[in-house]
Amino acid sequence: MDNGQHKNEAELNEYAIVVENLITYFDERRILDDINVRVRKGEVLVVLGGSGCGKTTLLRHLIGLLRPKSGHIYIKGQDITQLEEEALNEIRKKMGMLFQGAALFNSMTLGDNVALPLREHTKLAEPTIKIMTRIKLGLVGLAGFGDFKPAQLSGGMKKRAGLARALAMDPEILFFDEPSAGLDPIIAAEIDELILKLKRAFHMTMVIVTHELASAFLVADRILMLDAGQVIATGTPGDLKSNPNPRVQQFLNREPNAEVQDDEKYLRLITGKDV
Repeated sequence: MDNGQHKNEAELNEYAIVVENLITYFDERRILDDINVRVRKGEVLVVLGGSGCGKTTLLRHLIGLLRPKSGHIYIKGQDITQLEEEALNEIRKKMGMLFQGAALFNSMTLGDNVALPLREHTKLAEPTIKIMTRIKLGLVGLAGFGDFKPAQLSGGMKKRAGLARALAMDPEILFFDEPSAGLDPIIAAEIDELILKLKRAFHMTMVIVTHELASAFLVADRILMLDAGQVIATGTPGDLKSNPNPRVQQFLNREPNAEVQDDEKYLRLITGKDV
């Protein structure tokens, strides 16, 4: 390994992201247990799993917000787990991130929210920044809303604005954290269609964390499923549907855990009394 370069250059040319043997602890609890992931350039990978399975923790590692106990994450040929903050920020300029709550600055207009990365990280002239901001807002269906504040928007419009900001620097890799969270089914479907539109138009690498089955099977090229911090399945949506792992089928079929299926046993558990 030399200056963070992965020993297999051919693999780096094929994949946008390479995760090797990633292990993470919170206190004494192992959250991610020997995770290995390959994301091809231009691929949409959906990370699927129930609450607490480790999918958001994995996403935070991929964007460099968390450092693992051990393992490696290679992006653009560099192991970001070994980079200092300045070098990591250079890699982040090639990433876009849509946070679960959109994470817009309420005191700023949508236009200023979208323009912020361009003002912070480029030397573009202000007229150029304003043109690029209008283009990105138009791309997500918010043309003409540049002067609005986040408080004036619906939840779905805030998600779109957050996506416009994530696209501001023309990223090579786009990350999504629960893009459908808090949205009604119709608005969630519109976000899914927007993701598909970006996929067709830009062939951008995307990593989408979600527990929404309908969204996952609609937008994914490939799905990686986590359970208790481990990868229990990976493959195309069709592969996942036919996967024999009982936990995979339980999740896909929305079946409750066995211990909560027996109502009387559950009542005894929480009351300590016979019923």
